[in-house]
Amino acid sequence: MGGECVLRASDRRQEASRDTWFLQGWKSGKFLIKGSVAGGAVYLVYDQELLGPSDKSQAALKKAGEVVPPAMYQFSQYVCQQTGLQIPQLPAPPKIHFPIRDSWNAGIITVMSALSVAPSKACEYSKEGWEYVKARAK
Repeated sequence: MGGECVLRASDRRQEASRDTWFLQGWKSGKFLIKGSVAGGAVYLVYDQELLGPSDKSQAALKKAGEVVPPAMYQFSQYVCQQTGLQIPQLPAPPKIHFPIRDSWNAGIITVMSALSVAPSKACEYSKEGWEYVKARAK
């Protein structure tokens, strides 16, 4: 009778050990998948020169706008064939003309101007704060 308890405790330890290995493998697998996706995204950005000149970025965005909708349609047709589900036809995406070059440059100019005045503004605000604290302390 005592041997049965020992076996059961031993079985529990082995089962817990298997669960631990499974969880560690699952976590490692998730990490590897996320790392692969991130690495693929970085490679895609580098390969398509998306962080290069804005002309190339705008051309890549235009190319993606032309390629993605047909690919999504083909994928939805494939899913319908494989599963027998009927996916309703979505309306066509609106045509949006958004000049990335203008907004990118304006954003960079705004950030750089804010960074260039940050030290003098920090000094000015600290002086104002110090004067306020001195006035309250009297």
